[in-house]
Amino acid sequence: MKEPFSFERGRIVESIQGRDRGRYFLILEIQENQTVTIADGYTHPLNRPKKKKTRHLHAKPIVVNLETIRPEGGKVQDSDLRRALEEHGFAVKRSLCKEG
Repeated sequence: MKEPFSFERGRIVESIQGRDRGRYFLILEIQENQTVTIADGYTHPLNRPKKKKTRHLHAKPIVVNLETIRPEGGKVQDSDLRRALEEHGFAVKRSLCKEG
């Protein structure tokens, strides 16, 4: 099945395979052999991004410009990734109590 949107830097993607299935991420880097580096600012922060194959991701129609994501300038932080995902309606549903 052909993906309707291309995988590019800043694209919001949903994981469809693995233990992070159903979570949303931003693509940080495109690598060779059909893999990308993704982060969400929660489980996979910028200092520990996840490598994932593109066939395990579903691309969304929204692309975030990572160069201008920080309004006051400077280096992109995890809070910027979380805010960008929330602004576009892909917020992580977090509970105050631990299930288990």
